Amino acid sequence: MSSEEADAAPDEAWQEPLNLTDPKAMRALAHPVRMALLELLSVAGTLTATQASEVLGESPANCAFHLRTLAKYGFVREAGGGRGRERPWTVTRSSVRISATDQTDAQAALAADALSLAWFEHFLTAEEAEQVNRELHEIIDRYADRQRDPSLRPAGALPVEVAFFTSPLTDYAPATEPRSQT
Repeated sequence: MSSEEADAAPDEAWQEPLNLTDPKAMRALAHPVRMALLELLSVAGTLTATQASEVLGESPANCAFHLRTLAKYGFVREAGGGRGRERPWTVTRSSVRISATDQTDAQAALAADALSLAWFEHFLTAEEAEQVNRELHEIIDRYADRQRDPSLRPAGALPVEVAFFTSPLTDYAPATEPRSQT
């Protein structure tokens, strides 16, 4: 994350996707516990390492280590308001953008492809994830020339953000009390 991004107001930064181009950050995010923590925080808002450990079945120390690693690469930050060792954490952005086509380095492009596949594998089999990834890239590639050559854009065209997957996170949903029937 650049210093300019870090200086942006939290609400402004939250709205902008974190465009992931650093291969080291991609490798850091590719760890299954870190992926789970990022997903959990996206749903819960803020959690301490102890609270996250209860949901994920990991030790508080392990969750704290992985949260610090996510913070090192700008994925999460301390939310403030904690006491002692119970420090709440929150995500820094509403979304993370991982695209091999955004990479200027061949190694970063490979890392982006691998990380995208790892995210898909949370919800699909490896074969299904590869197929979805291929199909989505085929769709996006149909419009890629417009990014390189603005004269190919139709009148009124606006930039868009493309999300590659959606999945309900029922395991992370907060418990709700049943409504009383009156």
